[in-house]
Amino acid sequence: MDGVVLEHAVLDVRPGQADAFEAAFSTAKAIISGAPGFQRLTLSRCLERPDTYLLLVQCDRLEDHTEGFRGSAQYQEWRRLLHRFHSPFPVVEHYREVTTA
Repeated sequence: MDGVVLEHAVLDVRPGQADAFEAAFSTAKAIISGAPGFQRLTLSRCLERPDTYLLLVQCDRLEDHTEGFRGSAQYQEWRRLLHRFHSPFPVVEHYREVTTA
């Protein structure tokens, strides 16, 4: 099956840590954007729950992200920068576009 893979992660950031998380993410996005197969990402903050973020990452193939990026030394730096902010650890799922309007 061809097409862009979209990773979806809802990030629940520990209360009071949103500013620090956004600052760390500003650094971390340079790490993931250099990964093979990476296309783009967006990080959005929830209006109703300001400690909740939606991370969407587009990549060429599922393996680019699940094996390539997560298996890399760069991912260890990503983890060091960001994983301390999550409570609980996010569920990460991958999607392929079916239709648009």
